[in-house]
Amino acid sequence: MPRLSEVIAVLESLWPAERAESWDAVGTVVGEPDQEVVRVLFAVDPVQETVDEAVRLGADLLVTHHPLYLRGTTTVAASTFKGRVVHTLIKNDIALHVAHTNADTADPGVSDALAGALDLRVVRPLVPDPTDPEGRRGLGRVCALDHPLTVRELAARAAERLPATAQGIRVAGDPEALVRTVAVSGGSGDSLFDHVRAAGVDAFLTADLRHHPASEFMADRAHGPLALLDAAHWATEWPWCELAAAQLDEISDRHGWNLRVHVSKTVTDPWTAHAASSDGPSPATAPPRSASRAPAPSDTSGAPN
Repeated sequence: MPRLSEVIAVLESLWPAERAESWDAVGTVVGEPDQEVVRVLFAVDPVQETVDEAVRLGADLLVTHHPLYLRGTTTVAASTFKGRVVHTLIKNDIALHVAHTNADTADPGVSDALAGALDLRVVRPLVPDPTDPEGRRGLGRVCALDHPLTVRELAARAAERLPATAQGIRVAGDPEALVRTVAVSGGSGDSLFDHVRAAGVDAFLTADLRHHPASEFMADRAHGPLALLDAAHWATEWPWCELAAAQLDEISDRHGWNLRVHVSKTVTDPWTAHAASSDGPSPATAPPRSASRAPAPSDTSGAPN
């Protein structure tokens, strides 16, 4: 059986910490280097639910995509939810390792897994890593479809292939427009809009699209019509867990480690329900504000409204 330090060395070879963004917090969070590793669990989030799953599984190592302490902390007290995670891990001899932006830009990485889940053919990175002479690493992926789909059909494929969430898939643009090329980026993607425009694709599938950036992006017709497909953050990154588990499985077989590698099926997307608004009143038929709710109390504090 390998020791934790040996398994971590393999994980670092797949997703080197030096390729993470400067603001990121990747690498091993807790764990005794000499402890033996038999079972490994991959998950998106290092939250209590996935840690409890690791305990039930008898895992020795939990590998997550999201960091536990991204902005640092001054306490690991069990009275805080992140401190409770740390206490649970240590009490049960479970190590925690994080691969975040270093997994986003890897080859293969998070967006490759997303493209694979949607049966898209990866053409190139959306934002190439300038340190990669082969031009395969980078953020996001530009992909091609084997045959054109409408935006509506592509959204339906995403809703069917990605893990189910309360959000589902939101669409901006003409649902009947044809899509031949699509950019994808697992996780929050509206910071990549300039690169998406430059890529000349027909659609962009990502997560966490905010009102103002999306509105401005759709209003800019200089590069022609382009649809946006907004999925849940967790759902766009979960396929990486399966990809990463398969990578570690292959390395385990090669080394004769006989690791038991698992992927968490626990849904840690924070949204738990969705109420469709299609049957609600339109702004033109909604009751006047004065009739629908009482006026707000007057502010006497002197604070600006």
